[in-house]
Amino acid sequence: MAAGDIETFQRNGIWFNRIQGESHTLGSSFQTQEEAVKVGRGAAVARQVAHSVRTEEGPSTDDSVYDRHPRDLIG
Repeated sequence: MAAGDIETFQRNGIWFNRIQGESHTLGSSFQTQEEAVKVGRGAAVARQVAHSVRTEEGPSTDDSVYDRHPRDLIG
């Protein structure tokens, strides 16, 4: 993920979105992953960046990338 991409993550059972590389969250918190992913995906589309989902906050290799940015496409 690159700085500026949108990340959806969970902290203590609550879901959030944030811009990759920034410490503060984007908007409000969510009770379900589904709600947070929907808002995070919309923010990524609006900003024309990638969107990823993590099950836990912090460093992890368990990323699920939902939308790929055109910069990541080869060809």
